[in-house]
Amino acid sequence: MSDTTAQASFSELLAAELPYLRRYARALTGSQSRGDQYTVATLEAILKDRSPFENDDPMKVNLFKCFHSIWSTSGQALTDPEDTVRSRAHGLLAKLTANSREALLLRTIEEFTPVNIAKIMQIDVKKVRHLIATANTELASSVTGRVMIIEDEPIIAADIQAIVTSLGHEVTGVARTHTEALALGKEHSPDLILADIQLADNSSGIDAVNDLLELMDVPVIFITAFPERLLTGDRPEPAFLISKPFQEAQILSAVSQAMFFASTATLK
Repeated sequence: MSDTTAQASFSELLAAELPYLRRYARALTGSQSRGDQYTVATLEAILKDRSPFENDDPMKVNLFKCFHSIWSTSGQALTDPEDTVRSRAHGLLAKLTANSREALLLRTIEEFTPVNIAKIMQIDVKKVRHLIATANTELASSVTGRVMIIEDEPIIAADIQAIVTSLGHEVTGVARTHTEALALGKEHSPDLILADIQLADNSSGIDAVNDLLELMDVPVIFITAFPERLLTGDRPEPAFLISKPFQEAQILSAVSQAMFFASTATLK
């Protein structure tokens, strides 16, 4: 294989994994802009030195390992709090066990195995499992609030509702259409929205969320069978995006983290 062909192949494989790194970085930092800054810094490092990819590990594992090298050496820095909500999030963050959120997100949102998380974070597997358990406990007890669900499948909606209430949150209701979502949001202002993209009357969950965010400033978690519709890089994207079919642990993690970062960047 020629150098040019190898370069093209590497670039294509890397590009295919970038949307997931951007998703992870936004969820980790609680901010689209801050998450994207870390992603860009990671790419710049890879352009200077591709040696971390000279092994048999999958492209995604090596990409996330590079990200974590930068994340850890930068002091896991976030922007300074600019308002009360952000200040509260920073205060909570300071109390969490170091590296616990990273391990939890890598496992539940990106679905890495504990073995690959250990490679990414450069720690042993036993430590990975301990960090995940710790993060679940600490985040779940940090914040509780009111959650609105936009989902047209009754069984899925019931599953999500059960998961949310198990964390101690109150579910304000379930909307199946764009019209129902607006009415429910106006009647019971939520602290968090969980939304599907395609609704019962073929209306758009994205449009429903956009309209709701004109009325309120709350974090949003999209749960969808069509993640490619949001992971485009062409417009603001949600920090939390879960693909269907989902695992209970993914919802538990995303809800706790989104509540934790009440200032999470969402579609606007």
